[in-house]
Amino acid sequence: MSVMSTDASRRRFFQYAAALGIGSQTLLRSGDLRAAVFDAKESVALPWPDMQYRALGRTGFNASRLSFGCGAALMRRPNDRLLNTAFDAGINLFDVGFGRYYDMAERNMRGFLQRHRDEIFLISKAYIGKQVEPGDEFTVADAKQAAAGWLAYMDESLSDLGCEQVDAYYFMASNNTQVIASDEMYRAFESARAAGKTRFLGLSTHQNAAAVLETAIASKRFDLAMIAITPGGWYDWESKGILPGTPKMTELRPLLDQARKAGIGLIGMKAARYIAGRSFLGRGNAQAFDEYYSDELRSARLSAFQRSYAFVLENGLDCVNADIQSIDQLKENFIAAATAQQYQTTA
Repeated sequence: MSVMSTDASRRRFFQYAAALGIGSQTLLRSGDLRAAVFDAKESVALPWPDMQYRALGRTGFNASRLSFGCGAALMRRPNDRLLNTAFDAGINLFDVGFGRYYDMAERNMRGFLQRHRDEIFLISKAYIGKQVEPGDEFTVADAKQAAAGWLAYMDESLSDLGCEQVDAYYFMASNNTQVIASDEMYRAFESARAAGKTRFLGLSTHQNAAAVLETAIASKRFDLAMIAITPGGWYDWESKGILPGTPKMTELRPLLDQARKAGIGLIGMKAARYIAGRSFLGRGNAQAFDEYYSDELRSARLSAFQRSYAFVLENGLDCVNADIQSIDQLKENFIAAATAQQYQTTA
């Protein structure tokens, strides 16, 4: 490449970068000018709509309606370019998890956090120290063991993230109502909050979600809940499908509204997993949720994934969490979250 063409490419890169705020570190780190130009150009090839925001329960944080799920994207290596693109486009809610499940994800987030920690709402999570199933007995002794384990995992998270505090820390994969109602578990959170390690308590669950959410509402202790829910109702982790007998999402709306009224910010996950069609989940079915959609949403120029996100956002959730591993996935999910309010989603 000639000096003249190199200079021209460099100018084009910074023009594209300025359009979305992509940092020059992409170029400096990789040294590959052509790749940097291509990536920057691709990220702004089509207009990005303005992100929409929602107050996240009693946290009061005005969160982007798309939460960036960092676990899979960062398990093996850093991806600051992708995280910075999301941030510059308007995403301010980032979700990760402890290293014993998400490998290096928290460590690989350090560079991004060094620049943006005070500008985002950071969520991490860990299993409690003693895993229990929905019907298991959870004794006081069990709770003490679980609480100690959860606090130890939190310390590991903070060390890996390279920061002193996360905004919220979850009881990860919580499916037992006795855990949710446990005084010992709540005291563990209170001790972490008093030490300045976290500000808000949350839970995530793929199973027994209705009972877990009802218990969280009654406890008046939880600030956030990330729930596996689809337009067709509750998602079931065990079957990787829709929970048999589940009410459809519109029939779950009273429970979701009750949770939000109680100050719990609701973040959805697995909204589109059932229709993904990945090999380990089966063939998938892009039309699986069409029966729940309005004619307007069915005919919208959206992918099947975008329709599912738009639907759950307009039917009871504050935000939707998405596993994002590329610029294309980021843009697809971003557009769905940013434009969901434009559609009448239910018939």
